[in-house]
This record gives sequence, C-alpha cells and structure tokens, in this order.
Amino acid sequence: MKIAIINGPNLNLLGKRQPEIYGGQSFEEYLSKLRASFSHLEISYFQSNIEGELVNALHQAAEDSDGIILNPAAFTHTSVALGDAVKSLNCPLIEVHISNIFQREEFRHFSYVSSGAKAVISGMGLRSYELALRYFLPA
Repeated sequence: MKIAIINGPNLNLLGKRQPEIYGGQSFEEYLSKLRASFSHLEISYFQSNIEGELVNALHQAAEDSDGIILNPAAFTHTSVALGDAVKSLNCPLIEVHISNIFQREEFRHFSYVSSGAKAVISGMGLRSYELALRYFLPA
C-alpha cells in the first residue's frame, strides 16, 4: 500500500520555527521513524511553500497512491484551490495539523480542506501523522 504525505508552507522549518508550538524535531527525522515503524507501507513525501505545487502534488498522489495525508498548513485557511483539489480526489485523504488549530487565532478555526477530507487530526503534534497512517491499515 502506498501513502503520500504532503506538507504545506513552512513545514520545511520544523525543528527550527516556533518549537514551543511545533516541537524541536525536523520532519525528515520524524519521517525516518515513520518509515521504520510502518515498513510495510510505501510512504512518499512532498513539501512545498507554493500553493500550485501542492495542488499538482495532490493530483499526482491521487494517481499513484492508495491514500493521502495532507498538512496544508497556512493554506488550510486561505486556499480555495487546495479545497477544490481535495474534493476532486479519487482516494481517501486525512487532513492533519501538528497544533490544535482551535486553540490558536480565530482565523485558523476554518478549513477549506476539511469538507473534502475523510477525517481531520489536529493537536497531536507530529504524532498526528502516525495516527493518520493507522487509518490506512487493514482493520
């Protein structure tokens, strides 16, 4: 089974940017641990700070993957294009957020992506990705 993880803007700075919110570990370090823990899954990874590249990555992942884990980051609250792309997918998508977006600024309480997602995981730190991967495992 192939699962695509797609991360949005500024997530390339994990471990450096606001560690009090996002922790001190880079996503690459965490991804190595995920791949080791879920070695029976093929996990691809893409990150971009550019909205259109994320839309293209979603389209491609829908062709190549059995499921998608998306952290749209700040585009969660601003991108109609990402929301539309998610709604057009033919595979399940789990929306994840490292922080609890509902404990943050009010503008972060709305997601253009959630209505097209199978589920939303928010506020579990990097563990949000592990929980999303578990969704794709056979029951």
